[in-house]
Amino acid sequence: MNTILSRRTFVAATASATLLAFVGKASAQAMKVAIVMPGISTDKSFNQGGYEGAKNAAEKLGLEFAYSEKVAQPDQAEALSDYARRGFNFVIGHGGEFQDAVDRVARRFPDTRFIIVNGTEAGDNVTTMTFDFPALGYVLGYLAGKTSATGTGAYIGAQQIKAYTDLGTAFANGFKAARPDGEVLAAWTNDWDDVAKGKEAALSVIGQGADIVFPSMDNAVAGSLQAAKEQGKMAIGIYYDAIVDWPETVIQSAVFDMRGALDVTLAHAAAGTLEGKSYIYGFETPEAARLGTYGAQVTAEVQADVASLIADIQAGKVTLI
Repeated sequence: MNTILSRRTFVAATASATLLAFVGKASAQAMKVAIVMPGISTDKSFNQGGYEGAKNAAEKLGLEFAYSEKVAQPDQAEALSDYARRGFNFVIGHGGEFQDAVDRVARRFPDTRFIIVNGTEAGDNVTTMTFDFPALGYVLGYLAGKTSATGTGAYIGAQQIKAYTDLGTAFANGFKAARPDGEVLAAWTNDWDDVAKGKEAALSVIGQGADIVFPSMDNAVAGSLQAAKEQGKMAIGIYYDAIVDWPETVIQSAVFDMRGALDVTLAHAAAGTLEGKSYIYGFETPEAARLGTYGAQVTAEVQADVASLIADIQAGKVTLI
């Protein structure tokens, strides 16, 4: 069952009220939260967002905090189990690739609440927290289609996990909506962090005519953005407003704000109101999911078109995937 938090005021009010009301309770019960990450906590991408989001929320709530980074998939079940055995109340598997490990571990530790970021199956003591990847992907694809000079864009991913295949499919659909005669290339690196592979994938699609690339990996995103910069092409950032680091290259970003999303999610967890279902954050919850800053390449007319498109998506008028 999916729950889409539907109003900005709801999220803001809920987060603030819950944080204030339960910080004392959390401290009194010495509650503990841990996050297990597949990559490094300083990647300026998915893992850093998760680390900072969980850490900041834990500090606000008075929770004890711990983390593990660079945990390979064969080791994920043991890392999750270790925290559960040590009495951590909330254990976060940071990435859809943790779904199988959590499925194996959760039933053995019924008193632990497991949270899977970008997970697909919730229930009992398992909560999934994700973003409205199709909505943001479609909007950014539309923007790319309107901005591309060659009529060819590209999506670069790591593993074909549902969240990221949905993001890529929606990006392609949005691009084609803006540019019916256009084309979107796809490349999968099978590696989240290898910067060289990210760069190689971007150079490959640029060589096939793409003048806008949208990489959706972790640390490897930097390689794709570097390739776009060197080749004088455009790119779309992910997880944060990447134009701050790539001002001449990034034309917009999908800001999947792990800090905001985990802030709200862990506030509910400390309050005891987090359920065994999926929480999805989209344009309706800009504290957690939003666009970033437009680059100079995007005209005012296209920006107005994008604003109108977002309103249509929120009204349920657009088929995304």
